[in-house]
Amino acid sequence: MKPFICGLDAALRLIGGKWKPLILFFLARQPMRYGELKRSIEGVSDKMLIQQLKEMEYHGIVSRTDHGEVPPRVDYALTPLGKSLSQTLLPLCEWGEQHQDAIAEALADPA
Repeated sequence: MKPFICGLDAALRLIGGKWKPLILFFLARQPMRYGELKRSIEGVSDKMLIQQLKEMEYHGIVSRTDHGEVPPRVDYALTPLGKSLSQTLLPLCEWGEQHQDAIAEALADPA
């Protein structure tokens, strides 16, 4: 693996992409079952959500608890590393809330 350019580079390698920050956001509130998480994240496909959760579990950000029940019950939660990482996203969430109109305008289709 290439060395990190800086701490931001290291963090972004863990949460880069469209879905991982949203997974962190929702799991920071409470542990969730797969279906709850899927309903919370609009637009994510099953394939992508499963892939992202597996990667986050592999990297030690998310824990997966299979309760061994029928029907299957699996819960996802943040690990201590994931909880500390989710806290770093709070200022970004607040910034996004405060600037939603300007962001929508900036992202508007110029056509």
